[in-house]
Amino acid sequence: MHAKVTILTRAGGQAGIAPLVISASRATDLPAFHADWFMDRLRRGYCVWVNPFNRKQKIPVSFEKCRLIVFWSKNPAPIIPHLDEIAARGISFYFQFSLNDYVREGLEPHVPSLTRRIETFRRLSEKIGRERVIWRFDPVLTAGTLPPDELLRRIDALGRRLGAHTTKLVFSFVDIAAYARAAANLARVCPSAREAAPEERLRFARQLAVLNKNWQFPLALATCAGRDDFTRLGIEKNRCIDGELISKLCREDKEILREYDAGPASRPGGKDGRKDKGQRAACGCALSKDIGFYNSCRHFCAYCYAGHAFRAR
Repeated sequence: MHAKVTILTRAGGQAGIAPLVISASRATDLPAFHADWFMDRLRRGYCVWVNPFNRKQKIPVSFEKCRLIVFWSKNPAPIIPHLDEIAARGISFYFQFSLNDYVREGLEPHVPSLTRRIETFRRLSEKIGRERVIWRFDPVLTAGTLPPDELLRRIDALGRRLGAHTTKLVFSFVDIAAYARAAANLARVCPSAREAAPEERLRFARQLAVLNKNWQFPLALATCAGRDDFTRLGIEKNRCIDGELISKLCREDKEILREYDAGPASRPGGKDGRKDKGQRAACGCALSKDIGFYNSCRHFCAYCYAGHAFRAR
């Protein structure tokens, strides 16, 4: 449970929460588009989270007890200049860096060029260490113009360039049926896009494992909140908010170790297998508080469940 605190806001003292771990953010690309807002709120000591499904519910979130931030981004370049200040406040961090190659298909129309994204990945890794920069190829999307073999070729090309700058590759297969608005956007931009059949997913995972072994720097492979079990291929089920990694990065923090020491890697979530109950059943994430807000990302990716309708460049 997040600690309950009273936060002095512009409206006076208000009841809020003070999480140990903050997610920034599943709901938007906060590092790319809201780095200045984030730093302003960090210096003020709190932000206000608005429930996207009930906008009348607003919860002040204090940074008072925050020990670690998990950043999610396709372009973290704008927040890199602020990382030294964040670290000086005693807050650790790591990045979930989504770096896909859907350039030809135009599915991510407003991300920087592939060359710039690879350079940002390298620069970030050199600054904070490869263990703190997790590469995500997410989602894995098949289409008439994008068969699995072509997708694997692109991942292979990226893996050979990124391997020296990360230790892990996380991938997940697109779940079109779960998000109606994203499905409509995707159908308009890429009508042949579809979910891969179980046997296709298994074949893809098997071939990816083979490619990975041939990279100069083989990576730990993991799937994110998927229906499939590829552990026999050496591909684990990921925990994006990873209690084991959090404990390693905050090894001197007794409170973090008490709440997040994951123990055996097979356990999802935090200590004794606890997980964030606010996430999907297949999600293994430990407890965190996300501070993002829907419809505030300007990448306008065609498959996104958390943003505005797709907008071509």
